[in-house]
Amino acid sequence: MKVVVAGATGAIGRPLVTALRARGHQVYALTRDGRGAEVARSLGATPLVANVMDRKDLLRATERLTADAVIHELTAYRHAPPTHYHSPGLLRTNALRETGGKHLVELAQRAGARRYLTQSVIFGYGMRDHGSRPVTEQDPFGRIPGDVNDGLIGALHQAESHAWRASGIDGIALRYGIFYGPGASDAFTRALRRRLFPLPSTTTGHTGFVHVADAAAATVAALERGRPGQAYNIVDDEPASWEAAFEATAAAIGARPPLRLPPRLMRITSPLTAAQMLDFSIRASNAKARTELGWAPRYPSYRDGVRTLARVDA
Repeated sequence: MKVVVAGATGAIGRPLVTALRARGHQVYALTRDGRGAEVARSLGATPLVANVMDRKDLLRATERLTADAVIHELTAYRHAPPTHYHSPGLLRTNALRETGGKHLVELAQRAGARRYLTQSVIFGYGMRDHGSRPVTEQDPFGRIPGDVNDGLIGALHQAESHAWRASGIDGIALRYGIFYGPGASDAFTRALRRRLFPLPSTTTGHTGFVHVADAAAATVAALERGRPGQAYNIVDDEPASWEAAFEATAAAIGARPPLRLPPRLMRITSPLTAAQMLDFSIRASNAKARTELGWAPRYPSYRDGVRTLARVDA
């Protein structure tokens, strides 16, 4: 297929382009500038320089393009994940999912693409304690009344809606867990080495993690075999607590264990991070992705995946 990837030079974009090319797909990489174009070429993709947030610029840059699929993997988390509800990176990422997603769907329609895949996140099930039961794609997602993360969850809802409501397009949403691995964990490993990534002094909630190489493989599987109008949880097999995952990460790269802070202090200094670690707990199931996509994680647990960080760090 001829596949347009928006976000091709990001944490998941780079392994995704590599995985797509390994499967014989022709990749066009949307990028905002010449530096991104150079990275795209080094990955074997054809760069398309345009600003996704500027509809006219995007359509002008791609007016002669034909494609079979478009994949939306754009975020604005350039250096680190957001720690506050009004972090510029979070606000820009919300806009990329809402407005950027709308523009990318229009690009897909104009290019004659039949498939459109969008990045989503398991946070959209609601930033609360979901208990010990497996959370599946049948659970409520997006626009959950009373959730304190309205902006984030609303943007995920919009991103998925763009995919499913577009005329003539087979839309699929990929509800990823927390990315980690080479490229995806760089900000965390730098912070852990400097002991600038504290954990709460109390027990943290569980969440779904996924190695970025596994996320890329699942995305290619969804492109080739995913059912139109469906969402898939893309997580590994073992829901893990934040403390267990990041203590294992620190050990893998030879850093000291993370500092511990009282929950009250974390809520003041990093309210969004505190909410994710203390209020949110989810055991997302990947059974649907395994069954329908024929996908299984190469790294079934963070225990396996953090070893790849040790190899990169060596």
